[in-house]
Amino acid sequence: MSMFLDTAKIQVKAGKGGDGMVAFRREKYVPNGGPWGGDGGRGGDVIFVVDEGLRTLMDFRYNRHFKAQSGEKGMTKGMHGRGAEDLIVRVPQGTTVRDAETGKVITDLIEHGQRFVVAHGGRGGRGNIRFATPKNPAPEISENGEPGQERELLLELKVLADVGLVGFPSVGKSTLLSVITSAKPKIGAYHFTTIVPNLGMVRTQSGESFAVADLPGLIEGASQGVGLGTQFLRHIERTRVILHVIDMSASEGRDPYEDYLAINKELESYNLRLIERPQIIVANKMDMPDSAENLKEFKKKLAANYDEFEELPQIFPISSLTKQGLAMLLDATAELLDKTPEFLLYEESDMEDEAYYGFDEEAPAFEISRDDDATWVLSGDKLEKLFTMTNFDRDESIMKFSRQLRGMGVDEALRARGAKDGDLVRIGKFEFEFVD
Repeated sequence: MSMFLDTAKIQVKAGKGGDGMVAFRREKYVPNGGPWGGDGGRGGDVIFVVDEGLRTLMDFRYNRHFKAQSGEKGMTKGMHGRGAEDLIVRVPQGTTVRDAETGKVITDLIEHGQRFVVAHGGRGGRGNIRFATPKNPAPEISENGEPGQERELLLELKVLADVGLVGFPSVGKSTLLSVITSAKPKIGAYHFTTIVPNLGMVRTQSGESFAVADLPGLIEGASQGVGLGTQFLRHIERTRVILHVIDMSASEGRDPYEDYLAINKELESYNLRLIERPQIIVANKMDMPDSAENLKEFKKKLAANYDEFEELPQIFPISSLTKQGLAMLLDATAELLDKTPEFLLYEESDMEDEAYYGFDEEAPAFEISRDDDATWVLSGDKLEKLFTMTNFDRDESIMKFSRQLRGMGVDEALRARGAKDGDLVRIGKFEFEFVD
């Protein structure tokens, strides 16, 4: 059984920057050695790269955590630690990446070799050579590396095809794909023979070529989750032209025109923009006895629902079995593709704002809350990052952190909230006493 996975939820974590080093130059013939600790190396990014050899998101079924390496620590003699290699994650063409928390689209990866950094590595911490000043020529201060970006992502695969075959189950979509391309989809005389999208390349007699996707059969209610349609309607979104395949022989006992209306209703219910795509009606199974009469009736009903000045969709009678009418259908499809532009898949409101990896100037530097045990809790991106990058093994670094908190106004804010001498203050898992 072929396994097709077109959605996945994964976690990515970029590498932490290497810690800066505290070191001093002590050489026999060099007086006043001074600080000599180097900076840490940059943490690795997590980068998605499009690989046209991949067809599904199956690789993400069992491996859902991707973590880049951390940068090396700084070294003596002022040497920097080595930056970590980026983690390359290969994804198939047509992968949409969303932020799992906000649902916003981060990027849409459609070209072979396209790269996108989904998580940025942290910068390396500074060594004590960076903190030397005339007042403090031999500082015992260094920084820890910056944490790497961590996020949960939703991956969604939407197959890359110019033309999508839609229609009820068993109307002959798979057979049509098999005779116009070299694809070998599973074909059977029962509903939902096709359980995964199949792709094939068509070359017309005039030499034009385009990609066709045979999508699993839709039924009424597919856009609300009935049948297989809800899983695969997304794959129609990238197509520019829809071939609406209808069983004109009515071999299943359904009215061909009612089938036509029902499928269009599902496309509209799933995504209003799908109905904007130009359609060609493919009247299939014309080799069957009642097909010609049914086609006449179909055309009458179709014309009755269009205004006098509206252009009717093109209808091509074909037989996938006898290959009748295929050349004209393919030429018309190629001609329609030539004059149909790409459809914008996402609105601006769907896209994530351009990422900014500094601090938001308008965001508060810290927030104060109180825990059930009466401990004051400090939080906030800027404060927590400052805390993470402080080396608490060195007294001078701790004193520097205290000065930074005071400079941010933390002491005054705590005092204003009623903090008293000796109260416990917590940042993450670290606790200290408030000194008034």
